[in-house]
Amino acid sequence: MNVYPDPLQPVFQAAGVSRETDPEGAVGAGAVLRPAAESNLANNVEPAGDSTVWTPIAEEAARATRVLHPDSLQLPRPDRRRVMVVANQKGGVGKTTSTVNLAAALAIHGLKVLVIDLDPQGNASTALAVEHRSGTPSVYEVLIGELSVAEAAQVSNQSPNLYCVPATIDLAGAEIELVSMVARESRLKEALSPEALDSIKPDYVFIDCPPSLGLLTVNAMVAAQEVLIPIQCEYYALEGLGQLLRNIELVQAHLNPTLNVSTILLTMYDGRTKLADQVTSEVRGHFGDTVLKTVIPRSVKVSEAPGFGQTVLTYDPGSRGAMSYLDAAREIAEFGAEMGSA
Repeated sequence: MNVYPDPLQPVFQAAGVSRETDPEGAVGAGAVLRPAAESNLANNVEPAGDSTVWTPIAEEAARATRVLHPDSLQLPRPDRRRVMVVANQKGGVGKTTSTVNLAAALAIHGLKVLVIDLDPQGNASTALAVEHRSGTPSVYEVLIGELSVAEAAQVSNQSPNLYCVPATIDLAGAEIELVSMVARESRLKEALSPEALDSIKPDYVFIDCPPSLGLLTVNAMVAAQEVLIPIQCEYYALEGLGQLLRNIELVQAHLNPTLNVSTILLTMYDGRTKLADQVTSEVRGHFGDTVLKTVIPRSVKVSEAPGFGQTVLTYDPGSRGAMSYLDAAREIAEFGAEMGSA
């Protein structure tokens, strides 16, 4: 568990944060971070005299605590397993980044999550710090029927609730091999049957797709019930979206009638540009409530985290990128709970 040692006490005091510590002076699972003048601020009363106020440093410390001590926030469990394919044929829109960070946010806050890395580049496997060198049990062996998902899955160091079936370089030739196989479009669906997942029992399955519309992506769409589409807040990110939606309709018509676009996530938002606001407005106007209220900001920390084999939630838990993904995960979890009660 990450703890703040006692020498940081002056930093928290300077930030206007009071904290309750364990006997050793470290912030433990039950520690509390709060603004020293919290009651005054809540009542819109100016603190008297030289009382410290809620500062940006204090705010970041409090945000980090929400991630580092997840007992303070338990996300609702869905009534049934949700299998979500994260797809967009355009590269560089935050597809893999969103997959691993949403998965980590849900897992850190109490839900069991399985990530299927279906992209031969293996970026999701890298971000989740799971072994994916050639010869490692992977999604390739799962697709050709040599291994079960449970046999190929590895526990990520991000959370004991987070599992990943990695992608190795062997997956690069899988589409050619799948062409001659029986039921080539439904190989992954068979591998993700309730019986096959009985030992893991995930609440969520996220399938990270390659930036293409080949057999691997089709397998993901046949196996899933929901599509999550990340859209970068830039003009070119909208190109190809129509083709993706047409392909989803084809899969619905011929292979998986229950598939639906349940979630659209706006990524790489830069509030300094008018274009970002225009894209956001256009997407919300077209897709309505399918678009999450949370927008993922453009963030250096989000970009740096995979290089250290981490998600942004563990790399810099107090960053705005981490909190944005946590808020997006909460929206997804709450929607899942509403689906069950509907």
